Amino acid sequence: MKKIILPIFSSLLILSACGKKAESLSELKAKQAELKTQLSEITTQITKLEGDSSKKFALVVANAITPQIFKTYINVQGRVDAEESVSLAAEMPGTITKINVKPGDAVSKGQVLAETDARALQQSISDLQTNTEFVNQLFEKQKALWDQKIGTEIQFLQAKTQKESMEKKMATLQEQVRMTKIISPINGTIDAIDIKLGQLTAPGMPAIRVINFNNLKIKADLSESYSNKVHKGNEVVVKFPDSNDSLTSTINYASRSISPLNRTFGVEILLDDKKEFHPNQIAILSINDYKSEKPVITIPLNYIQKDLKGELFVLVADGKKAAKRSIILGREYNGVAEIKNGLSETDLLITSGYDGLNEGDLIEVKK
Repeated sequence: MKKIILPIFSSLLILSACGKKAESLSELKAKQAELKTQLSEITTQITKLEGDSSKKFALVVANAITPQIFKTYINVQGRVDAEESVSLAAEMPGTITKINVKPGDAVSKGQVLAETDARALQQSISDLQTNTEFVNQLFEKQKALWDQKIGTEIQFLQAKTQKESMEKKMATLQEQVRMTKIISPINGTIDAIDIKLGQLTAPGMPAIRVINFNNLKIKADLSESYSNKVHKGNEVVVKFPDSNDSLTSTINYASRSISPLNRTFGVEILLDDKKEFHPNQIAILSINDYKSEKPVITIPLNYIQKDLKGELFVLVADGKKAAKRSIILGREYNGVAEIKNGLSETDLLITSGYDGLNEGDLIEVKK
């Protein structure tokens, strides 16, 4: 505007200077007043064309506020665990003579999975069987005589004792034969076989692992500070980072006992046996510890500002001006805050262009 006014004013002064030198001082003053009037009119016209330079509009983005159910979660790492998972070993030292299964086979409780050499025991049983039959015959004859009041009681008791002793020896040998067999104690699937034919094995040496994949669950340990927030029935979102899989379930069990070693308590989540999971697989749990009773207003934390008094506020679009709304926060989670008071559904929250913006500043909402 000054670039336009100065040339005009200079030109008028030059024209005035080039006039008749005989003009009196009063005439010059009259022309000066006229020039001032013309300058004022030109200034007014330029102001109308350009607008008032003091009224600048800030370009902002404003969004409507939609209430929604607000939830917070506790994040913790857990692992998949099998309720029925056993690593079997031979009960007696010996050489592996039979392996009746292979990895992946489904087995039932009581099924013989492998056997060790039991030839010596079988021979002992065969020899004992002959003596047992003889002792049983003696007992039956002695009992028949005793029933007829023939013979002495001592003879009858001796025959009875010998018979019972043979039966106990036979039972012991048969139990030892059973111990040469590796038997599954559960229904499940063969997960691993760590033995080979002809290999020497002994109690404590891993032989065969059996897992029931129909009864898997997730276990996790939480800090005792969450003990009053996490209970049976809480919703939980489970993510498996290795398989990029996820599911939503509920806590099936929450321990009420705090471990004195690490001050934690355990939780368990049952898994659907229709999906494929792996024991000891890592799982990330997001346990819902808070849920609003009704839809509430929530906004990202980065939209919230603090004034010189320390009060929290946000800026909203009120027509062509920015308006300040003092707010009270509720819970926060994952960069989002629950607004207890200060905003309503009718407010348009300024989400971009609020830096350096003050209450009452003129704004233009970007579409």
